[in-house]
Amino acid sequence: MSLLSQDGRQSETALKIARGTMRLLRSLRYASLSEVSVKNGRRADIMAMGEDGTIVIVEIKSSLTDFRVDQKWPDYRAACDRLYFAIFDPALEVIMPEDAGLILADAYGGHILREAPEHRVSPATRKAMTIRFARTGAARLHRMDDPEGWLV
Repeated sequence: MSLLSQDGRQSETALKIARGTMRLLRSLRYASLSEVSVKNGRRADIMAMGEDGTIVIVEIKSSLTDFRVDQKWPDYRAACDRLYFAIFDPALEVIMPEDAGLILADAYGGHILREAPEHRVSPATRKAMTIRFARTGAARLHRMDDPEGWLV
C-alpha cells in the first residue's frame, strides 16, 4: 500500500495529482509528506519543507465539484509560508484563487503554473509545524519497519 493512499479517502485522480506534485517538489529540493495534520485540526493534502525551513502546503483539487464543496483551504494559510493548489485538469485554472500558487500535475510529474505569494509564518508556528512534520514522517517510517509496533 502506498503512503499516498493510506486512508482510502482519496480518488484515483487525487492520488495521481499527489504523486506528480510530490515529484515536482522533490525536484525543487523539498521533502514532502501527504495528509499532514496542521495546528488548527485540518489535514493538508501535502506538506513540504525546503532546505531553508520554508513550509509549503498544497491543496489538491481533482475536479470542479471537489473545489466547490471543499472550502477549507483558507485555514491552511496560517500554517505555511506558501500555499498552492494542485490540479490535473487545466480547465480548472480559471477558477483557482489567484492569491495562491497553482501546480498542474499528473502521476508522472508537474509544473508550477503560478508561483505562490510568500507570507512567512511566525517563529512559533514554524517550530510547531517543523516538529509536526518530523514526527509524522518518523511515525510513518516506524510503521513501515514495524507495522504492529505503533499499537504499543
